[in-house]
Amino acid sequence: MGRKYGIAAVLMSAMLGLAACGGGGGSTGGNPLDTSSAAPSGSASGGGGGKAVIGSFDFDESALLSSIYAQALEAKGVQVEEKVRIGSREAVYDQVKSGGLTIVPEYNGNLLAFIDLKNTAATTDEVNAALKEKLPAELEVLDSSPAEDKDSLSISKDTQTKQSLNTMEDLAKVSKNFVVGGPPEFKKRWEARFKEVYGIEFKEWKPTGPTTADAIKDGTIQVGNVFTTDPKMTANNLVPLQDPKNIFPAQNVTPLLFKAGATDTIKTTLNAVSAKLTTQSLLDMMQKISVNKDEPATVAKEWLTSSGLA
Repeated sequence: MGRKYGIAAVLMSAMLGLAACGGGGGSTGGNPLDTSSAAPSGSASGGGGGKAVIGSFDFDESALLSSIYAQALEAKGVQVEEKVRIGSREAVYDQVKSGGLTIVPEYNGNLLAFIDLKNTAATTDEVNAALKEKLPAELEVLDSSPAEDKDSLSISKDTQTKQSLNTMEDLAKVSKNFVVGGPPEFKKRWEARFKEVYGIEFKEWKPTGPTTADAIKDGTIQVGNVFTTDPKMTANNLVPLQDPKNIFPAQNVTPLLFKAGATDTIKTTLNAVSAKLTTQSLLDMMQKISVNKDEPATVAKEWLTSSGLA
């Protein structure tokens, strides 16, 4: 009798396990902020290498990096769910901290500024050391990649020539006549810091988001927050202003993890990705997405295959 009960228990356990796995890895549907799938991200079981819920910010490069992480992990037997283009760091960070997300491809300098805006760390090593000190116990960062995508205040080549602007110090002399654009959260994050460090004050702030580079080109704004790996920097003939006081710190692509959900397989796989990801490879991939209109998942697969990671 005891043996029969034991077999029944095993069968019931297996059925429950199958039910729990239904609708899992690779899904991108549903509400990206729904935390009902938080449980898998905190589990070290399943799929051979564990489970992971990977989130991304609401722009192409983050979606690309999320797909790179997802496909690399799937190749190692990790059961993956993607929640792409969730929103800004303000929306994504709490999801990782609570365990609703296991992994987010981050930029180490901006992450540090989000946690401690007045921190003066500038180099990659300084930023990562500060992050390890400042991050809450639930979170950790893995190895930073050499790939770097820095914030910039950029202007058109025409504006540079007419106004003789090369640095953010130069910009401070004329900024009160300029309209600046960037992501919706850009003003909140940087207005006080620009004034404190460089004395920069703008005539108006506009939430131009992903259209910032085009808005500089067409004159809607005179200066904008454009990432240095954005292909539109070259296509629109834009010039990033030099930042001699390092208000924008190192911005290396760095995985941010919910510590309790990260298996050894997840950590070693993502560190291997970081070791091979360079600024040039990121530029090349973003060119395919922005100019050729290739899908991020396709571009990610090509890079992983060429790098021996998938």
